[in-house]
Amino acid sequence: LCFMKIISWNIAGLRGALKKNSLNFLIDEDYDIVCFQETKTLEREVKIPINIKEKYPYMYWGENKGITQRKGLSGTAIWSKKKAIKHLETVEFDTEGRCTGIEFKKFIIVTVYTPNSQNELKRLNYRQKWDAGFLHFINGLEEKLPVILCGDLNVAHEEIDLARPKENSRNPGFTLEERSGFQKIIDSGFIDTFREFEKGEGHYSWWSYRARARERNVGWRIDYWCISSKLKKNLKSSFIMNEILGSDHCPVVMELESL
Repeated sequence: LCFMKIISWNIAGLRGALKKNSLNFLIDEDYDIVCFQETKTLEREVKIPINIKEKYPYMYWGENKGITQRKGLSGTAIWSKKKAIKHLETVEFDTEGRCTGIEFKKFIIVTVYTPNSQNELKRLNYRQKWDAGFLHFINGLEEKLPVILCGDLNVAHEEIDLARPKENSRNPGFTLEERSGFQKIIDSGFIDTFREFEKGEGHYSWWSYRARARERNVGWRIDYWCISSKLKKNLKSSFIMNEILGSDHCPVVMELESL
């Protein structure tokens, strides 16, 4: 690849998005790879329209072992124009279909739907174990090839990444424990690509359905493209497509050159 444009989106239910035609823009735009989180479906349960299948003939789905236990939970997928060398095994730390990874000749791409710590932080302990397992996984991949990581990481990294940091200081997605988990990804050599281009506030990728939050832009930036520092020289752009509707999240896009 000389130039690559890739998109990531927490779709909040793939079958619903297809029914609402929310994915039509993928046909018009020219993305090489599409990453989804929260598909809420198994591969066998969803009928992909032929025009999408023709554009993205290679579809890789998370090991949805948890979905079969709890119907409609999480789920991830990567759709690609080009065939991957390998579909990575991720179930060692992921039984809920939260992670999909594929390997190409010059890089590995991983999409992730990090567990939410939930109300009253009921799942914060599980979340911390997950963060440690996931970090170990991506650092292991990085020993082989540069890693591109995207997805809904369910954390606003800094105060600038959400509209109301003070009110949310002990809420899921903005606890010190979760922010520290993300910081460890950065400390291990990954780059939060959006912040390479935009240092300002007011840029969000998720909004509550309540109180017209999206209309008022009272949101959180919890969807990311992170890359191995080895790929920094290839980074061309990273941006949020907040005009795209169809989910409580909007897509995030990254462009790389000369891979």
